Amino acid sequence: MMAETRDKTPAIALTLFAAAAAAAWLLLREDLPHLLEPAAGYGADRMVLLYSQLPRLVVSLLCGAALALSGAILQRALRNPLASPTTLGLSAGASLALVLAGLVAPGLLVAGREMVALAGSAATAGVVFAIGARRNFDPVALVLGGLIVSLYCGALATLLILLNDRYLVSLFIWGSGSLAQQDWSTAVTLGPQLAVLCLGVALIARPLGLLELGEAGTRSLGLSPSAVRVLAVSIAVALAAAVASAVGVIGFIGLAAPTVARLAGARRVGPQLVWSALIGAAMLWLTDTSVQLLAADMGAFIPTGAVTALLGTPLLLLVLPRLKLSFAGGMAVLSARRWRGPTMPAVAVALGGLALLALAALFIGRTPAGAWQVNGLEDWDVLADWRLPRVGAALAAGAMLAAAGAILQRLTGNEMASPEVLGISAGAMIGMAAILFLITDPAYPVLMTGAAVGTALVLGALFILTRRSGFLPERLVLAGIALGAMLDAFIGALAATGDPRSLVLLRWMSGTTYGTGTASALVSLVLAGGLVGLTVALARWLDLLPLGASGARGLGLSVPRARGVLLVLAGLMTAAATIIVGPLSFVGLMAPQIARAAGFVRGGPQILVGAAAGGGLMLTADWLGRTLLYPYEMPAGIVSALVGTPLLLALMRRT
Repeated sequence: MMAETRDKTPAIALTLFAAAAAAAWLLLREDLPHLLEPAAGYGADRMVLLYSQLPRLVVSLLCGAALALSGAILQRALRNPLASPTTLGLSAGASLALVLAGLVAPGLLVAGREMVALAGSAATAGVVFAIGARRNFDPVALVLGGLIVSLYCGALATLLILLNDRYLVSLFIWGSGSLAQQDWSTAVTLGPQLAVLCLGVALIARPLGLLELGEAGTRSLGLSPSAVRVLAVSIAVALAAAVASAVGVIGFIGLAAPTVARLAGARRVGPQLVWSALIGAAMLWLTDTSVQLLAADMGAFIPTGAVTALLGTPLLLLVLPRLKLSFAGGMAVLSARRWRGPTMPAVAVALGGLALLALAALFIGRTPAGAWQVNGLEDWDVLADWRLPRVGAALAAGAMLAAAGAILQRLTGNEMASPEVLGISAGAMIGMAAILFLITDPAYPVLMTGAAVGTALVLGALFILTRRSGFLPERLVLAGIALGAMLDAFIGALAATGDPRSLVLLRWMSGTTYGTGTASALVSLVLAGGLVGLTVALARWLDLLPLGASGARGLGLSVPRARGVLLVLAGLMTAAATIIVGPLSFVGLMAPQIARAAGFVRGGPQILVGAAAGGGLMLTADWLGRTLLYPYEMPAGIVSALVGTPLLLALMRRT
């Protein structure tokens, strides 16, 4: 049985290489004869072949092998099958570091782009591992930390692009992973770097395998497990940083290739590293060649990294049921205690605090000249036209995201579930994007319909993919990462086409209340009040579902009906909120956790206090976004991620 499984690995690698070679032949069959021309020939086709297509082929092989090798090392060193440069935030950290350097100190990119990328990857790795160390490097904790850090880096990079679009808009395409080449410089630079790092991989292969013996067994052989892990992770970080500095962020290869190699039978460290690198090289070569074949003249501009996410998502979802993941338990992001005092007065205080915050956001602002000002009722006409709609929209969006997050957490029994983490907000965004490209100047109800359909599709996919496993947290997180990555891939591919609607999508992704009218704000508030109120009315369902299907059924609850109704509620609230604040905020994760950490663990109070916390977070983000850099504006969705993510990471670090 084991021998049969082991034999599948070379067969898979050979099949992938054969498919990639066939695709490459189809792409280059008319140009290959130019290689036989005299060296002095300067035909355009020959020059394109020698200095664009062939270097691109070599770079795709190098980058695919490096990313797969980085993912395989991380998975072995951390004993975490979910680890990869993408899921641990290494690629996002490198990309953000390069964006910051390009804006603040472009000379650093000339002096040493690789060191800038390495510094960014190392910084994000330090944050993620600091979170994981408190939970014994539990796979889910590491992946959640990596996801949060990745989205934080993405939010900051998006903000920089929006504020400096004339300088950085091209980085949006590059950041999606572009393998287009104009000479051999990238291959000549990247090749020796990877060769040195691969020598280091060869030296640590045996110590890496000894980690399987456990802490005591490894120490008995004279090795320090911590030293081996640090060295291995350092090499993996350097591999990912080298690729990011050369071609941008290319996702899924570092996760998919080692997963395929392991499931195909590569169990020991040496074969797993070798076959992962070969499979990764073939995967990226095949993907890049397919992009050029299918996109024809646009093939040089479509980011290959975006397409790897589009192709990698189905692959990852396909192998998801076969992944055997250990789970250390303790799913709470924040520690919880039960509220001992009177519940309703405490809820009233939370709602009162939200009302005071809304008044502050309404009356405190900037004058047209930029000076700070506290307005009075005599300015009500102006405030009602310009600030009141934005305050109402932000409050409504935050409350709905918080309620949706609380529903998902209780429905799945997973404290990490939220519209953002599970890719549900991304589904709403993709639905909106589809409407935008199908209908000219769509109205708000039409956008709402598209967002609701996208949300429903993602919810349905999550339910189908994880139902058999009992909504295991690691299955949900990985499925959410895969589905959420499709949004970045979709937007990246659209941006490469030059269509101006892609910039509209980018601004929608960032989430802004700018331009919100009185009518749409009123609709948002009515929706928030009705849907959050209905959720509170179903508090008994929310209290019973965490008991499990049999326990809830024994207390008279129709579990399928309850799940269906609650999923619809969560989907509608996510769709409505995503139109206002985009898919980047972490309100749906943070607000229910804040309410839980405050002691409100029962369904009704947690929904109300969580909605107040979510509304407060979005109000604060919107107010900061429109006042700090006045007259320029920062999108509320991005600001909420930038402000809330450090808070969430700090709370996670303490618990």
